[in-house]
Amino acid sequence: WVSTALKESCADEKREHAEAIARLEKERNRLQQRVDAMYIDKLDGRVSEEFYDRMRSQWRDEQARCARDIERHEQADDSYMDEGIELLKLAKDAHRLFEKQPAKEKSQMLNFLLSNCTWAHGKLSAEFKQPFDSLAETAVLAAHANASQMTESGRFEKWLPELRARKQSRDSSLSRMGRAKKLSHCA
Repeated sequence: WVSTALKESCADEKREHAEAIARLEKERNRLQQRVDAMYIDKLDGRVSEEFYDRMRSQWRDEQARCARDIERHEQADDSYMDEGIELLKLAKDAHRLFEKQPAKEKSQMLNFLLSNCTWAHGKLSAEFKQPFDSLAETAVLAAHANASQMTESGRFEKWLPELRARKQSRDSSLSRMGRAKKLSHCA
């Protein structure tokens, strides 16, 4: 189920990156059209050369930002699946790798994964830190093959609200950044 979820997540991620790239390319083209139109206005004497130079410089800076963002999305799109596969391989071998490590490194790993560890009455109790707690809970659900928790595509319903909330939060942040950028240009 993990590889199915990774493939679907990768497809979602690719779609989001493709949509972002399309928006950025549209913005970059719109800025180029402004520069071209402003050049004609400059030639026709409708705007001063100083105004043209200032606006062209500003629009070129915005085009460069779009190009950087496009490149960032393209690189992220390429590495997402590779990193996911490597993470799955690491998780698969985690127990074996843990056993081979010296005590100090084992301790560091446990501190990274766990919190609220207690020893009482000969029993160790620990809680996983985020996001490991969700992964452990999902692994237990998958081991028990609780079909009511899993969609046809292999996604766990438990994760979907969290993923949707995270995406909405990211989209909201990007929207606020875009509005702030537009307001700064209007001032």
